[in-house]
Amino acid sequence: MRLNVTINGEEREADDVWEGESLLYVLRERLGLPGSKNACEQGECGSCTVYLDDVPVCACLVAAGQAEGRVVRTVEGLANGDALDPVQQSFVDNGAVQCGFCTPGLVVAAHDLLNRVPDPSDEEIREALAGNLCRCTGYEKILDAVRAVAKGGVA
Repeated sequence: MRLNVTINGEEREADDVWEGESLLYVLRERLGLPGSKNACEQGECGSCTVYLDDVPVCACLVAAGQAEGRVVRTVEGLANGDALDPVQQSFVDNGAVQCGFCTPGLVVAAHDLLNRVPDPSDEEIREALAGNLCRCTGYEKILDAVRAVAKGGVA
C-alpha cells in the first residue's frame, strides 16, 4: 500500500508499505526519520514515543495502516528549524542525555505533560514519564530537566 501521512507538518508518502508493519519502521527505515528509537518493539520502554493526532503513542505498536491520512509529530518535529524546543534544550542543559536511546521518547512524553500541565508536581512528572525506561541516567537529571523547563514554560 501507499501510506500518506503528515509528518512534522509535511505531507509524506511511503510506497510498498505492508499495512501491518509498524509506524516506527516506516518512520525510521522508509522515511529517514531516525529520532524515534527501536528498543523493545513491545511498547514497554517508550523510546519510540511520537504524537499521533496530538496523542502520544508508542510507534512500535501502531500499524502503519492506522496512520493513513493522519498527523504524526516526531521528536525531530518539536524543534523549530535549528532551534531546539525548550524541552529538548532543557534535557541538554541539565545533563539528562547520556546514551540518548531513551531521550526521544522521554522528550515527547515531557513535552506532552508540559503542554497539559504547565507547572507539574514531582508526582505528576513521575507519572507522565513512567512508561519510559532509561538505563543510564538514574532519572534525577531527567526530572531536573522537566522541572527546569516547567519554570520557564513550553514554547
